[in-house]
Amino acid sequence: MSYGTTPLPPPPPLPTVADSPAAPPNYLVWTILATVLLFWPLGIFSIVFSTQVNKKWAQGDFEGAQASSRKAKNFAIATAVVGLLVIAIAVAGSM
Repeated sequence: MSYGTTPLPPPPPLPTVADSPAAPPNYLVWTILATVLLFWPLGIFSIVFSTQVNKKWAQGDFEGAQASSRKAKNFAIATAVVGLLVIAIAVAGSM
């Protein structure tokens, strides 16, 4: 017996990884190499952002994954630049 209530419509489907474009790159190899070989203090931040990319993507946070990917790339570049500058200064100072 119905008392005038109507059932709620089903919620819209959540976006899935299959519905979205390819995952953004995580740059993990580059961040590890820059951290180990060049300048570890900045490289740690790069590694943290690199590891967040796949987690956020799997949870459906596509914008967050792209933002973490950009930050990982930027920190990897900064790590390489600062590391090379430190090496150049050390070499110039020893001459």
